[in-house]
Amino acid sequence: MVRNPSPLRVNSHHTLVTDAWTADVQTLETGIDAFAVPVAQQYHVSLFEIAGDSQLHVNVTHRHQTKAVKGWSGPGVSAEGFIHNRTFQEAPTAEILRSIRQMVFAARV
Repeated sequence: MVRNPSPLRVNSHHTLVTDAWTADVQTLETGIDAFAVPVAQQYHVSLFEIAGDSQLHVNVTHRHQTKAVKGWSGPGVSAEGFIHNRTFQEAPTAEILRSIRQMVFAARV
């Protein structure tokens, strides 16, 4: 059973298949909302699960290309911008948030 995605937030949204990451994702979204990012630096974070895969998948999309950040794949290119992806298996929530923050604040190319 796929649960409905969260209401669209300004800078993040999630789509979870199970309850395994629910508490972590709520904490992560609160932390993402607290990032003090300049308005000109547009980004969006997607947190999601894939059926049959226990990892938390995270995409960070920027409107402009950014420098690479260790541990993140990409960039992929879409109509929304440049996408970097990373998965997390058992990392503490604070470590996941720190990694997302590094990608959100990656320097523009």
